[in-house]
Amino acid sequence: MAKKKVVVAYSGGLDTSYTVMYLAKEKGFEVYAACADTGGFSPEQLKENEENAYKLGATKYVTLDVTREYYEKSLKYMIYGNVLRNNVYPVSVSSERIFQGMAIARYAKEIGADAIAHGSTGAGNDQVRFDMTFLVMCPDMEIITLTRDSALTRQEEVDYLNGHGFKADFAKLKYSYNVGIWGTSICGGEILDSTQGLPESAYLKQVTRTGTEQLRLTFGHGRLLAVNGEAFDDPIAAIRKVEEIGSAYGIGRDMHVGDTIIGIKGRVGFEAAAPVLIIGAHRFLEKYTLSKWQQYWKDQVANWYGMFLHESQYLEPVMRDIEAMLESSQRHVNGEVILELRPLGFSTVGVDSPDDLVKTKFGEYGEMQKGWTADDAKGFIKVLSTPLRVFHANHKQEEI
Repeated sequence: MAKKKVVVAYSGGLDTSYTVMYLAKEKGFEVYAACADTGGFSPEQLKENEENAYKLGATKYVTLDVTREYYEKSLKYMIYGNVLRNNVYPVSVSSERIFQGMAIARYAKEIGADAIAHGSTGAGNDQVRFDMTFLVMCPDMEIITLTRDSALTRQEEVDYLNGHGFKADFAKLKYSYNVGIWGTSICGGEILDSTQGLPESAYLKQVTRTGTEQLRLTFGHGRLLAVNGEAFDDPIAAIRKVEEIGSAYGIGRDMHVGDTIIGIKGRVGFEAAAPVLIIGAHRFLEKYTLSKWQQYWKDQVANWYGMFLHESQYLEPVMRDIEAMLESSQRHVNGEVILELRPLGFSTVGVDSPDDLVKTKFGEYGEMQKGWTADDAKGFIKVLSTPLRVFHANHKQEEI
């Protein structure tokens, strides 16, 4: 009888390493270890993942590079929407997991797998994101989660691997990191104490620049096209360039506290220079180029978009409708934004845009009106005040 095929969502970490070995050795599965890369793995890490997967007993290892799909189907809309969860966090890990799960599911269907496995515990958001994606895309496949189902401890997994000849170093580190193109999350250590922040040593990218410098970001229809005058055909390369510049100043560091999908509060540190700078510049440009109500309604749907990404609802059809509105809203978001960078922060300086609505023949704010007369202004204000005058004339007892 042919062995059952299982695809393991393999990151190279302890939980997924244990899953690969246990399913191959104890359950007799034909194990396919699939690493879905959304821009966070170096070539060296991917090579090590491949070598370790075969040592663990995998029949086959594959890297699924979904960085570009991740940008085209999610990141660009998060930029259009200036999406920051709780106005702080750039929804990095949350959105990455969706696209990793989708890539794993497609691969599982491609090879005709009988089951699909991941290493999530029962205490976090990722179990929801992976399970929901697999249930929708691979409804007939078994979902295997050894770490969650057996409530395995880290030491139990390490002992099993060591006992079967796999001696990779899985020593418990003070911090755990998830690195992606849209930011690095930091868990553990001082994060677990609500009264503390993270020390400098907790961040992967250290502050190496002092003083100030200007950063110029050029957008066309909401897309980042150039960095300091250097044009980029590849948006991924443009994001990496902004990250390189901003991370040298330690920009984009913060702490996020929010509600998890499963109902408990979660706290995470992060460093995300590129998202914070790009969204900051993009939002600033929109203030000049969008109408009042475009900004208002775009903010409403963008907030839902970020929340649905976090809550594992990317496959909900309304997300495509929101994306259509966000895309449409960007038709006049063109121009160069000037930022001033400094250690651990930045300021917006100005914009140069052909669609600048501040530049108008109708007048300059606080200076001189050209599109109406003084009598027009007085009449407008009198009409505008009518509801207030009616209310207070009828309710004189109201204190003012």
